[in-house]
Amino acid sequence: MVPDSLPPWLSGIALSEEEKAATTPPEPQTLVCSARGCTAVATAALRWNNPKLHTPDRRKTWLACPQHEESLTSFLSARGFMRSVDPVEVPPT
Repeated sequence: MVPDSLPPWLSGIALSEEEKAATTPPEPQTLVCSARGCTAVATAALRWNNPKLHTPDRRKTWLACPQHEESLTSFLSARGFMRSVDPVEVPPT
């Protein structure tokens, strides 16, 4: 089946406006800091991997707000996991 198409048994049925609205993707969500209990908007993406578990090219991501960026980076760096810090675009509110 082609993605975003109706199944064959529904191919001749037109969707109502309500049904169309129900199938539209949700608005993008705000990216939130990964620090425990923090609900602040993330501004940095901390890219890391555990060399004992992951291939060298694999990157996992933690998000960080300005308040927690240093502590999360320190945590990952102390274990030799930290690979890079990239900016995160904050979506408009």
